[in-house]
Parts: sequence; C-alpha cells; structure tokens
Amino acid sequence: DYEMRRQIDMNEAGETVRQETRHWNENDGRTHTLRSKEDADDYRYFLEPDLVPLDPSPEWIQAVRDAMPMLPGARRARLSASTGQPADGEAVMVVVERGQDDYVLEVAAAGGDVGRALIHVKEGFADEGATPTVPAADLAGLTRLEIGGQLTATQAKTVLAEIVANGGGDAAAIAAAKGFEAMDTGALEAMVDQIIADNAAVWSKYCSGEDKAMGALVGAAMKASQGKADGKLVTALLQAKRIA
Repeated sequence: DYEMRRQIDMNEAGETVRQETRHWNENDGRTHTLRSKEDADDYRYFLEPDLVPLDPSPEWIQAVRDAMPMLPGARRARLSASTGQPADGEAVMVVVERGQDDYVLEVAAAGGDVGRALIHVKEGFADEGATPTVPAADLAGLTRLEIGGQLTATQAKTVLAEIVANGGGDAAAIAAAKGFEAMDTGALEAMVDQIIADNAAVWSKYCSGEDKAMGALVGAAMKASQGKADGKLVTALLQAKRIA
C-alpha cells in the first residue's frame, strides 16, 4: 500500500516516477531506492506478445488483500497491544519472528495470563516452531497458578520444562508431584523477619541506601525456603520494611 500511495502522490503532484529497484524497510514502513537505471531497456524489459493486458477488478484486488497473511509489523503491534510489552521489545520480536504469536493469543483465549504466556513461550519454546505441541490450555493452567501465587517464578520454570518435554501436561499435577507449594503470606513475612535478624549487617547496608544488598537478602530467603518463597513478594516485603 505504501508504494502504491507513493506513486499516486507523485503522479498527482506532476512528478515523474523513476524506474528503479526499491527496498522495503519494515522498520520505518517505507520503500527506499536500491538501484536506478536510466532506461527501461537497461532492465531488459520486453513485451510478451502472448500475454494479454490484465485489468483486475477492484473486487479481485480486495479478495487478494483479504487473503494475504498479516505482516510482521502488524503482528508485533497486535501482540504488543495484548501483552502491554513494547512492539520492538525482545520478547515480542522473538515470538513473532518464530511465528508463535498466534499461540500466545490462544493461551490467553484459554484463560491464561497473556503476559506470562509471552515470557514462557519466548524462554521455553525456542525449539517448538510456529505450532507448539503443548496444548494452549496446559500453558494457560500454568500461568493461572503463577497469578494465583501458587507457584513461584522458579517453580513455574521447572514445571514448564516438564510440560514442554512431555508435549503437554497438567501444571497443578506436576507441581504437586514435585512438592511445590508456595508459602502463605504470614509464613513468608515471618521468614523475612528472621532473614533480617540473621543478616543484620546486610540489612543495615540496605537501609542505608545500598540497594545491591537486596540481592543477598532475597537470596537468603530463597535458600531458607528451599525455593518456595516468591522472590517478588520477598522483595516487596523488604522494601516495605525498609520504608517503615
């Protein structure tokens, strides 16, 4: 459409459309001169007497347009709008390049969290191709467990790896078989208090503005909980306690 519009605008402005080879730049949505020659003969254009002139109807042109697949730029924009992630961000770019964006949207349609589905597909479906073998409903189930706080991010990655390896699976059943159970808020807060008490020097540094100390405290919490603590919740609790 861009090139058609460009040539129409040039003709209407009384300009001459040069005979040249142009390159489509998907990043800026424009065509650019690639190489130019003075005469059509330089391109070895010859009329073919056996070919009749073709004058396609508007209806035929529209039918061809409707049959065309969605272009990558439009697919990135669609996925960006659905997930809230930037269209030129790594996750959206990678998933669209693999052709897995439709699958991410299928996971959302199956009741899954589209943002988490995007990240899981990017990180865990590199070898799956455009049509992953994992049913969309299975990945949707995993994202619901995460959203509900029943699985930490680390646990979810472990469950995802097994789901992908098996071509599907019930996330809740896999999590139960592995003994995964996220800590409730009360137990988590009590553990964070103990971590602070056991790491007073590190806590003091964090409170004095050394944000890097946060990593040591979160790491201690994950170790103490054997990976059952939600790192994001631990971080939020530490931040809240520092402000208090």
